[in-house]
Amino acid sequence: MNKAASVWWQAGTIYQIYPRSFQDSNGDGIGDLKGIVGRLPYLRQLGVDAIWISPIFPSPMADFGYDISDYIDIHPLFGTLDDFDALLEAAHESGLKVILDLVPNHTSDEHPWFVGSRSSRDNPKRDWYIWRDPKPDGSAPTNWLSEFGGSAWQYDEATGQYYYHAFLDRQPDLNWRNPDVRDAIYEVMRFWMRRGVDGFRVDVIWHLIKDDQFRDNPANPNYVAGRPPHETLVTLYSADRPETQDVVAEMRQVVDEFEDRVLIGEVYLPIDRLVAYYGENLGGAHLPFNFALLSAPWHAPDIADLIARYEAALPLGAWPNWVLGNHDRPRVATRVGEAQSRVAAMLLLTLRGTPTLYYGDEIGMKQVPIAPDQVQDPFEKNVPGIGVGRDGCRTPMQWASETHAGFTSGVPWLPLGDDYRENNAVALAVDPQSILTLYVKLIALRKRTPELVFGSYDPMETQEAVLAYRRTYDDQSVLIALNFTGEPASLHVGAGEVLVSTELDREGENVPGPLELRGNEGVIVRLR
Repeated sequence: MNKAASVWWQAGTIYQIYPRSFQDSNGDGIGDLKGIVGRLPYLRQLGVDAIWISPIFPSPMADFGYDISDYIDIHPLFGTLDDFDALLEAAHESGLKVILDLVPNHTSDEHPWFVGSRSSRDNPKRDWYIWRDPKPDGSAPTNWLSEFGGSAWQYDEATGQYYYHAFLDRQPDLNWRNPDVRDAIYEVMRFWMRRGVDGFRVDVIWHLIKDDQFRDNPANPNYVAGRPPHETLVTLYSADRPETQDVVAEMRQVVDEFEDRVLIGEVYLPIDRLVAYYGENLGGAHLPFNFALLSAPWHAPDIADLIARYEAALPLGAWPNWVLGNHDRPRVATRVGEAQSRVAAMLLLTLRGTPTLYYGDEIGMKQVPIAPDQVQDPFEKNVPGIGVGRDGCRTPMQWASETHAGFTSGVPWLPLGDDYRENNAVALAVDPQSILTLYVKLIALRKRTPELVFGSYDPMETQEAVLAYRRTYDDQSVLIALNFTGEPASLHVGAGEVLVSTELDREGENVPGPLELRGNEGVIVRLR
């Protein structure tokens, strides 16, 4: 990939907004579209290039917007279509692209399509969802399990059949083998792109097609006790079916009807299966999300091995991407610790490929403990006590030291972190050595340094403590050295000059050959 041929989603940084928790403008304790508009100056100052907004469509909120009852409108909690258009216009005027969350695998059980489908076996929408007769003994058609606990089949007394739901029983799966379903969702995509949306992040894209023979899933021989119950089975027949690639290719064709748009797929699969979602001849998703850093052991050799395996698996010409945090996984500052969260930031913003940043990670927001009586997440309610709750990474953005952290004048829908008075965007913005300042510097450095966007990834010999690699473009190189431990380390890198350290106190320092790293320090060096 050369500089001249790049597009915005390759050179840019994507910022995920969980809208309920970003900024409330009307005092109801829930973030909204006008709140996002009010924070666009912050996002421009941060330096990101695109915002991905988690679902904002009408929904009963059984799974906080991932149960959609109308694909072409806005939930009143967040505003109106006019408010969305205003956000889109303001974002574009600010130089920001806008990516929407598309949830095509399932709808709400209150969506008119499902209401019709459920009304009788003869309804024209019946085959828009996955209905099956019971087994002779009356039990579920297969052993498939819901990711949110229990069977993935729900019996419907009125029509005497089961419908399939990969998640909540209030989230029935659409039948993507039905061409009318495909056409309906493709029209939804066109509706939003005609309004000016710059692309989609497609929810659980690997779930879209299920086995047409409805075979039972095999037992998972690697199941670990204490993990979510659905992991007791391998989803061989209920997800990642070969025909899914045909659907992804069709989605890409719809996106390609419009100029300069992006298709991102949510894919929680091993690397060898993940990369299949780039599609034949790269005709699938532009960016199948690479979530490997969310669960990788935080040790230099493990991370080096992960990067090498991902780079080796990428199809020729495919553009990589990396993610450190999202609305489903514990906060990175809690996963790796406060000191290492700076190293993680440098890793994210110097690896080859598009970085995606989760709101609040740039200020080091931590996972917030949620008391049992404050739990909102249906996953935690259905499968309590094993740590699957997602509320702790979805808490309100910590903007300022004032009441409710400047997020709302009302009562926040989830509790704030105890540290918001010190750890907030306003305080950190004026601290020259804060993690927020580090993110601003790293994003800006990435923008003005072609090696960090277009350069090759060349691993150096990795020590037990240190991960080091070069990014080279047009005969110019920068070196990144990351100390994954709290102990000092050194390595020979050749002559150069420090561009930035995670401690923000070594800029311009001469490197004669040996590079000394403090504990928990990352350094970027311009090689001579």
